Amino acid sequence: MGFKSFIGRVLFASVFLLSAWQEFNEFGVDGGPAAMNNLKPKYDILAKHVYSYTGAYLPDVEIKPLVLANIALKGIGGFLFIFGSSFGAFILLIHLAITTPILYDFYNYDLEKPQFGPLFIKFTENVALFGALIFFIEMKKMIRRRHPRKKVSKAKTH
Repeated sequence: MGFKSFIGRVLFASVFLLSAWQEFNEFGVDGGPAAMNNLKPKYDILAKHVYSYTGAYLPDVEIKPLVLANIALKGIGGFLFIFGSSFGAFILLIHLAITTPILYDFYNYDLEKPQFGPLFIKFTENVALFGALIFFIEMKKMIRRRHPRKKVSKAKTH
């Protein structure tokens, strides 16, 4: 069971680790294509949506540090997850919760638009990953509750 579980965690974390590695290799002076082509325009659209619905302004942020944080969350979270860490799973949950609605904004497109389908598919894939991480965390909690730490019995002397 242990080795199979390890292989499963490696395969699951590879999605995050390979993505972080690719973004790290593309990261340049401007933050790479992920920053300029994807994140900046989508963050601006999100800021407009938030303002139109709530009247609150999102802060104007530099995209380069956000891309670095994104790479770090995926890398560290994926690495810790491989070794069965609930904290690593939690880091990946934070990453998915923040980036999924920004990057895969299918809700900004009509059903007939060609962008809708691929964005919706990626959004639902990330929602499935989110669910798997929640499942992992809860299973770890259940296993800990089922197997409490054994008390060391003291030898009786009579």
